[in-house]
Amino acid sequence: MFKKLNLMMKLGLLLLLFTLTACTEQSTQQPVRLQGQIFGGFWLATLPDEWTGEQVKAIQAGIQGELDKVDLAMSTYKPDSELNRFNREPLNEWVQISQPLFEVLNISQSVAVASQGAFDITLGGLVNLWSFGPEARPETIPSTRLLEERLAEVGYKNLELDSANLAARRLTNSYVDLSGVAKGYAVDKVARWLEQQGVKNFLVNVGGEIIVAGYRAEEQPWRVGVEVPDGSQQTAHHILPLINNSIATSGDYRNFYEVDGQRMSHTLSPKTGWPIKHNLTSVTVIHPSNAVADAWATAFMVLGAEASLSLANQENIKVLLISKKAEGWSTQISNSLKQTLGEELTNKILH
Repeated sequence: MFKKLNLMMKLGLLLLLFTLTACTEQSTQQPVRLQGQIFGGFWLATLPDEWTGEQVKAIQAGIQGELDKVDLAMSTYKPDSELNRFNREPLNEWVQISQPLFEVLNISQSVAVASQGAFDITLGGLVNLWSFGPEARPETIPSTRLLEERLAEVGYKNLELDSANLAARRLTNSYVDLSGVAKGYAVDKVARWLEQQGVKNFLVNVGGEIIVAGYRAEEQPWRVGVEVPDGSQQTAHHILPLINNSIATSGDYRNFYEVDGQRMSHTLSPKTGWPIKHNLTSVTVIHPSNAVADAWATAFMVLGAEASLSLANQENIKVLLISKKAEGWSTQISNSLKQTLGEELTNKILH
């Protein structure tokens, strides 16, 4: 769907740190593990309670069904997806769209406004130009002319929404790309579906974006590890506890290519049209909505560490930032996340 990364690349974004055997010393009940393919990658689900074989089959099919719906609506790789049909509609004309697509566009525009354009879903033309989208382009630096042409089309203000009529319109020939938010929305959809089925304890991981409900065992929170952001190993750099929450990570250390020694990250600046170039290598956002977390993680990657920390504190967002130093890594945590983690865990992460 979005960026066609292989299974292990995406799996490494967030490491799930829980055992596959006994959940507690008092219990020998093994959790149910489900998995499948979606968006050019994987999905995983863990259910720690007891389920019958028929229930497991129904849950597996239900999760896959929810993910398939989002893929069909918001894929950039499916020519007939609702998103791509919208991108082909005439400019300046209102187009009625589905409730799910409208929800994702609305979340995207809200984060765009709050981040002053650091998150911008009209960036798709540039994403394709830099060879990170569905266009079959060589991995080269685009010409100045092409960059200027596509950059002129970009701007979240060039996409307008009509909530009363569930409609949207493009004011420029921009290509709306939901890669930075739709996967998070899919995670939220699966979580809502599971809750409707009466599933109280679960973890869902869609390509590295994670949401949890309840506990992994009696009164034991889920534990999620944020990996060392160098792309060479899948080792947890920090471990975060989660209860009834979601987590999204964005980084520049896996999806990139090099041209003449220059590293081209898949994260682009909506202001310059170029791949980002700063020391911030990994952003992890915790938020009840994974779609919101997903969008903010991208916005913070664009902004860099200092601007991101300032904005996160202003917006009361839980974020963990990892930056590259001359030797090793530097971690920063927003005030809101410090309050959630508590003094002891905060000090352990920062030192």
